[in-house]
Amino acid sequence: MSLQDVKHVLLVLSGKGGVGKSSVTTQLALTLSLQGFSVGVLDVDLTGPSIPRFFGIETAKVRQAPGGWIPVPVHEAQGAGGDLHGGEGSNGHSANEHSRPYGSLHCMSLGFLLANRGDAVVWRGPKKTAMVRQFLTDVYWGSLDYLLIDTPPGTSDEHISLVETLLKQATPSQLAGAVVVTTPQAISISDVKKEINFCRKTGVKVLGVVENMAGFVCPNCSECTNVFSKGGGQVMAAEFGVPFLGSVPIDPMFIRLIEEGKRPVYPQGTVIDGKAMDTNGHTDDAALTDGRLIDKYTSCSLHPLFDGMVRQLVQDMGT
Repeated sequence: MSLQDVKHVLLVLSGKGGVGKSSVTTQLALTLSLQGFSVGVLDVDLTGPSIPRFFGIETAKVRQAPGGWIPVPVHEAQGAGGDLHGGEGSNGHSANEHSRPYGSLHCMSLGFLLANRGDAVVWRGPKKTAMVRQFLTDVYWGSLDYLLIDTPPGTSDEHISLVETLLKQATPSQLAGAVVVTTPQAISISDVKKEINFCRKTGVKVLGVVENMAGFVCPNCSECTNVFSKGGGQVMAAEFGVPFLGSVPIDPMFIRLIEEGKRPVYPQGTVIDGKAMDTNGHTDDAALTDGRLIDKYTSCSLHPLFDGMVRQLVQDMGT
């Protein structure tokens, strides 16, 4: 069974499309890896697989193994003295260039199996269900601390198949629960409430609510403006009696990191969650683009926010 060496399985859910589940999944995975955990990301959004794009590995292909697939590496584990596995990272930089310790990160997505990036997946429900089950049984993750599953919006066939298969194949201690993502607007919250009800009906524990897009980090000043208001996610979490993990603003520098691979840079005086965001000497184009994704993410204003969320999640899953 491909999940037998996975310690914790964590679902990222939302009843609403476009709230940033893949963005939240990506940052949870990077933050867990930065805290030293080995992480896998499974993308079961079959009609819109975006995880390969977020991690900058769109051109990668999965390797076939007897009876299954080997997930695509984003990076291998690295200790304080260098890469624990030796050699070069996924972007060709030697391990000696980096001293920050972190855990390994691997991904699996239908996007790796498509011939072309723009190909449409036109499948009926039974084929989607079969694909989800195959992802859960035929991917050789090896030993993992956390497996994050990025799901499509709604409570459709994929969700039912996913939860049914996990309840059959994973032990109660393995299925840690779900992180529910919403945006502050009332119309989004009304849909996301259905996802929390889905979790309760299927026996999946809700570990917390993340309010995404709650503000805008201006790239030209040190202000953070609440474009879509703020606080709706916290009110919803209190209504259902589940933990509120925090609010995450829109950061154009994070978007630039994902789209262009450039390290985030902020105006002097920008402080997020008590941490001053400075350039750290990265001013020229070569310095902005050099390094692995995980190294550049530490310069992002969203990293301190997710670092606190992940520490709370790890503590809650441990208890």
